[in-house]
Amino acid sequence: MQKANKFVFITLLVCLLSSCVSKKDITYFQNDKIDQSKVSNSYKTIFKPDDLLQITISALDIEAAKPFNLPAVSFSTTTNSAVGAPLQQSYLVDNEGNIDFPVIGKLKIGGLTRNETINLIKNKLDPDYIKNPTINIRIANYSITVLGDVKRPGTYTIPNERITILEAIGLAGDLNITGKRNTIKVFREIDGKKIQFDIDLRSNDIFTSPVYYLQQNDLVYVDQNKASSQDAAFNRNTGLIVSVGSIIISLITLITRL
Repeated sequence: MQKANKFVFITLLVCLLSSCVSKKDITYFQNDKIDQSKVSNSYKTIFKPDDLLQITISALDIEAAKPFNLPAVSFSTTTNSAVGAPLQQSYLVDNEGNIDFPVIGKLKIGGLTRNETINLIKNKLDPDYIKNPTINIRIANYSITVLGDVKRPGTYTIPNERITILEAIGLAGDLNITGKRNTIKVFREIDGKKIQFDIDLRSNDIFTSPVYYLQQNDLVYVDQNKASSQDAAFNRNTGLIVSVGSIIISLITLITRL
């Protein structure tokens, strides 16, 4: 009987210890000081394939700007007339980084920043079509995805096109207690290739990381720690183990009484 009780006690103790997480594994920004010389608050949006752009052209001459602000409308098949209010035309960046812009035609903007794209369009318009145009560009489908061991995994639309990895994790409800802080993965597409970056939330080096500011379509992944993975595997068999253990203890108790 004593051996059986000792076995049960040891088993419970091992399970308890395996699920423990030390404070140093879960505390953010603990390992070093912030190197202010490397911190940069500058952020540049770089246009990529599959970006859906809304481009607005403004000028003192409103009539001259109209051909470059075509509305997107839906037509009824029965009456052959426009249905609903017209919406602003959007331009999808194709796989080669091009958009098809009114009057001007094909423009290669993939890999360009917002300012570079504005200057490109402005040089195409001024002075042949519009004098001193004002150009505004925004990404209509700017989003990031957070998956893994967080409270609210999912894809999030970012209206202001600027978000840090810490803000993204905040949107997802922060990491669960079992999430690994030291190996956060960020997947980003650069020149058609998927690049992986590793982030340690326990270190202040995150503020100087190239993925501190996320870009559109970035994927943030949080892995489970080892204890959680082992616990998940253990929990699948917990019911069976408890049942078998109870039967064995009952049998041992019955035998010793006899």
